[in-house]
Amino acid sequence: MAILKIARMGHPVLRAVAEPVADPTAPAVRALVADMLQTAEDANGTGLAAPQVHVSRRLVIFMVGSERLTNRPLDQPQGWSVLINPAIEPVGTEVELGWEGCLSVPGLRGAVPRWTKIRYRGIGIEGEPIDRTVEGFHARVVQHECDHLDGILYPQRMTDLRLLHFNEEALRFPVELPGPENVDE
Repeated sequence: MAILKIARMGHPVLRAVAEPVADPTAPAVRALVADMLQTAEDANGTGLAAPQVHVSRRLVIFMVGSERLTNRPLDQPQGWSVLINPAIEPVGTEVELGWEGCLSVPGLRGAVPRWTKIRYRGIGIEGEPIDRTVEGFHARVVQHECDHLDGILYPQRMTDLRLLHFNEEALRFPVELPGPENVDE
């Protein structure tokens, strides 16, 4: 296992649409996942997408710590999960602003609108099908990581760049975000 270098905003790998993983159970995929887990833990991250470590493949890892839960019924703690060739669909029309940071955009955080409830599908590291409906932080982290697979970083999702802050300033001058809203489909 190794700690991998994390691509930062501006690197071409973060702007590209990642290629599907042909064989999710291949030894090279297992090795990549092991390195990504070590890298994410070393960087104190809650998720990481393969393009962030310079591998343009549709693979993400994420976890949901109990300290990040939103008290929504389908937002439960989740240890490290591997999601290969994911697909996401919103469930309902509710969107909520929430603070996000990114290992590829170090030192900043921004308020990003995300679907509050989603269904995601994909393949796990053992080749097993994954099909989950989640909400709250769990839904947010999956959407954030899967955006990397389509060449999207969270600042591109922001609707108000006044809510893009350096982490230190955000701690000094906290901003209250509005609650959920419904949007037309």
